Amino acid sequence: MGAEEQNRDQAEKLRSLVNIGNQPAEKPPVSRVITVTSGKGGVGKSNTAINLAIQFSKRGKKVIILDADLGLANIEVMFGTVPKHSLYDVIKNGMDIKDVITPGPLDIGFISGGSGIADMANLSRAELETIVNNLSKLDAMSDVVIIDTGAGISDTVMEFLLSSSEIVLVTTPEPASITDSYSLLKALCRNKHYHPGNSAIRFIGNKVKNEKEGKELFAKLNAVVKRYLEMDINYLGSVPFDNRLEKAVMQQKPVSIGDPEAKSTLAYEMLAASLLGDEVEVRHESRGITALFARMVRFGKRGE
Repeated sequence: MGAEEQNRDQAEKLRSLVNIGNQPAEKPPVSRVITVTSGKGGVGKSNTAINLAIQFSKRGKKVIILDADLGLANIEVMFGTVPKHSLYDVIKNGMDIKDVITPGPLDIGFISGGSGIADMANLSRAELETIVNNLSKLDAMSDVVIIDTGAGISDTVMEFLLSSSEIVLVTTPEPASITDSYSLLKALCRNKHYHPGNSAIRFIGNKVKNEKEGKELFAKLNAVVKRYLEMDINYLGSVPFDNRLEKAVMQQKPVSIGDPEAKSTLAYEMLAASLLGDEVEVRHESRGITALFARMVRFGKRGE
């Protein structure tokens, strides 16, 4: 059997394991999965993921953050904690998913993806069964899973975006950030697995002077997207530049906890409220974290 046939066979095995496309007699619980991404590093992507998680938790949601940034450990730094285990331990060492969740503030769970994310495209059938069984537990344990991807257009980032029904794109007024956000959207749009309408893409303008600048920033990017790409992006809101947020980062304490009256905290409150306002609309599209990883394995086959 050639490499391409092996890839197709493995993708089919995982599809059968998670029963994609079949309606079970009793629909299992699924979490809402929101993937936070950016075209370049340093724009506040991880800060956005953490503070949205905190605002969801304040509204009574059970939240788990999956740190899928293979290059950096921003989430654990901002939480002031170092996880003992990662998703790799679930796949390779037989650990239960519950035992690799590091507790964070406000009962937010945190999972380090580690090298387990990179290994997703090369799992044996036994390892596929292990990860599917464990991720189904994660669906039942959380209302919202927030995935913090790496920055840029690596294969792994693209696989997450292709597999996600909800994407939040964080961009700053810096010209390089706008250019790189467009490059990310172009790479996504021109991927052979991308289909318009499969993902809701929402834009957050970060480190802006005010809401007006945030909307102008969106308008700049959206004008180019509408002209050259077959995709829609929507304005979610903006977060102003805030010295109090920068201070909170230095103290390794999320601003939404350490400084509830900061203007950035108030902005994250509004963003979370907007996302939760969309919950009824997107709930029927959500297929949970298990199905997301199933699609990742399928799309991750480089030659397929």
